[in-house]
Amino acid sequence: MMTDDARRTADRAARVSYGRLLALLSSWSRDIAGAEDALGDAFATALSNWPERGVPESPDAWLLSVARNKLRNRYRHTAVRDAAQPEIERRLADRAFENDDAFPDHRLKLLFVCAHPAIDPAIRTPLMLQTVLGLDAVKIASAFLVAPTTMGQRLVRAKAKIKQSGVPFEVPTDESLAGRLGDVLEAVYAAYRSGWDSIGGAAADVPDLTDKALFLGRLLVQLMPTEPEPKGLLALMLYCEARRTARRNGDSRFVPLAEQDTRLWSRDMIIEAEGLLTSAARSVQFGRFQC
Repeated sequence: MMTDDARRTADRAARVSYGRLLALLSSWSRDIAGAEDALGDAFATALSNWPERGVPESPDAWLLSVARNKLRNRYRHTAVRDAAQPEIERRLADRAFENDDAFPDHRLKLLFVCAHPAIDPAIRTPLMLQTVLGLDAVKIASAFLVAPTTMGQRLVRAKAKIKQSGVPFEVPTDESLAGRLGDVLEAVYAAYRSGWDSIGGAAADVPDLTDKALFLGRLLVQLMPTEPEPKGLLALMLYCEARRTARRNGDSRFVPLAEQDTRLWSRDMIIEAEGLLTSAARSVQFGRFQC
């Protein structure tokens, strides 16, 4: 029974918290690939440790602590440790993570890192889908109609480019923010589309990609309150999400829009979407997501 509990908890952490933990580790280390390896090792350690010792009170904090230590140890054994060690130690300094409030959300920051001009435009959205939202290369390759090995190689090169180019892990200034916004919006919408029909088989308490996309959409609106397109994107997702419970019948078959029971639509989501779209329209800056 303890083994089942450990696996369920690890699975839930992988689904819900992976992107947040990876973004936090990447922000500290400036090394996305290294953070991925360390986090993967932390999950492997959890699967061997938790069944014997029990699931920790805060699984996310436990995973972050283990991954952080693995990053520290790895950097100590690299050829560049002499130059990098002081900075790495500063970034990976011990601190207590007792609850979820201790985790600042770095996912939005990482989205803008992946949209940096130094990154090939063709790989920006796939990179965001993998690093921030946790999609694997196979799923991303299928969405972009390329071979999984090709997509995997492109993602590896993009991560190496970020590390080698010294891309700053921060939300850019107003001057460069708008230039990266389009790619970030595309990635959030791609995540929403990917999760739109992926509603079967997941545990009821595990948010899917649509929930993550909506969360990031709200963060974008908060970050850029005068920009109309984030509001347009969030409105679009809310309009779609409002109809979720009416899209399938009891046999899980799709119900055409004209035949849906509108009483099942979420009135609150529709009202929120209307308000966002009205606010976006006041800027008189037409965009594709508003459309």
